[in-house]
Amino acid sequence: MSTSFKYKKILVPAVIIITTIAIMMLIFNNPPTSKRAKPSKAAQMTVATTTLTPQTYQVVVQSFGTVKPRTQSVLFAQVSGQINQVSKQFRSGGFFEQGDILIRLDDRDHRAEVKIAQASLMSAKQSLQEENARVRQAKADWKRLGNGKAPNALVLRQPQFEAAKAQVLSAEALLDKVKLSLERTKIVAPYAGRILKKNVDIGQVVSSNTQLADIFAVDYVEIRLPIKNKDLPLMKLPEEYRNAAEQLEANDNNDEQHNSMISNVIISSDLMGEQIWQGKIIRTESAIDEMSQQLFVVAQIIRPYDGEYNQGAQIKMGQYVTAKITGREVENALVIPSSAIYQGSYVYIVEGGLLMRKEVKLGWQNGTESIVTRGLVAGDELVLTSLGQVSSGTPVAIAGQTPAKKIIKAADEKIEKMSKERLKKLEKKAAERGITVEDLIAERKARRASKALSPQSSQSSKVNN
Repeated sequence: MSTSFKYKKILVPAVIIITTIAIMMLIFNNPPTSKRAKPSKAAQMTVATTTLTPQTYQVVVQSFGTVKPRTQSVLFAQVSGQINQVSKQFRSGGFFEQGDILIRLDDRDHRAEVKIAQASLMSAKQSLQEENARVRQAKADWKRLGNGKAPNALVLRQPQFEAAKAQVLSAEALLDKVKLSLERTKIVAPYAGRILKKNVDIGQVVSSNTQLADIFAVDYVEIRLPIKNKDLPLMKLPEEYRNAAEQLEANDNNDEQHNSMISNVIISSDLMGEQIWQGKIIRTESAIDEMSQQLFVVAQIIRPYDGEYNQGAQIKMGQYVTAKITGREVENALVIPSSAIYQGSYVYIVEGGLLMRKEVKLGWQNGTESIVTRGLVAGDELVLTSLGQVSSGTPVAIAGQTPAKKIIKAADEKIEKMSKERLKKLEKKAAERGITVEDLIAERKARRASKALSPQSSQSSKVNN
């Protein structure tokens, strides 16, 4: 018992050691291998694209500004008096025409002054007539008693006669002055306009130089629009020169040239719903703005308060508006969506089923569209789908297009399932027509699809009839 126990005690550890060594040798002699598959050439994503084609592109520049009147004035009283009458349109927002009487002052004092001036004039004329008679009498007396000598001015009463004439002139001037004061008791509109602010009302006593109202002209309004420096080369700016009037007289076609350089403007606002007005760029300012370092152009809206020309809510002074200015036309331009540009410098296109990155140079850009001057050519498939960090060379599929490999694979699978006899028949027909079996199968599929669609179209036409 003791001997067998000793053998077992020695044999068991030896077997364990030998087994462990054998397992280790087996592991070292047969290391694990990774079965790496080749990278898939199948499309990893589907993207939407558009084919680039040259086009004539109309540049539209966006800007903004506030509405200002062409002419704004302050009505002053030029004489004193009490306000006896005001026009119905003399109120904030009221319209008036040129020559309308807006305010009437009490004119009784001025009428009295006119009569006094008329009386003074009549008295001065009487004195002049009397003095004229004395002059004639003096000439007759000197002719009779002067012994043929030449009379002097005092003898002929010339100073007295001139003084009488001066009195008449002074009386006439005084009469004109008081008549003018009488006319000024009527406050007349200098142009067709609108009341911006009313400062006085009926019953008030005003003195000379009292502010009566703030008014502005309504024939057209103006908007100062800043233009970005990058947009200036593509703008049509109506620049004026010192001898513009002389050139206009010398060249009859100058009007057409001038009109061709005027840009149309669509002015809009959402202050009171959607408001739209038509306008034109009529001039540029003479200097670059010091604060923004931009050039301002002036847009004009003709007859903004006429219902015949403008529908909807009226435009208001000081209203903030946006403007779309028509610029020049660019020939053979490659225009792409601005959303397809990444970091302002590159885009993605599809070449041979692969995604390729292209560096581009932009000639002009707004919020939605960009003109590419370098980096793309006509016929490129521009990727419109928004992509993240994608490597150039990634296989992609174009949305709406079936890859050719899938068509061939489907045709091959169908050929394998066919019987040998039918396959021989197809091969024979394909050989007679000089095409492959796959093309023949694809052609038959197209015919079946067209036949399936024709009954549906005939049924729909019957229903419509």
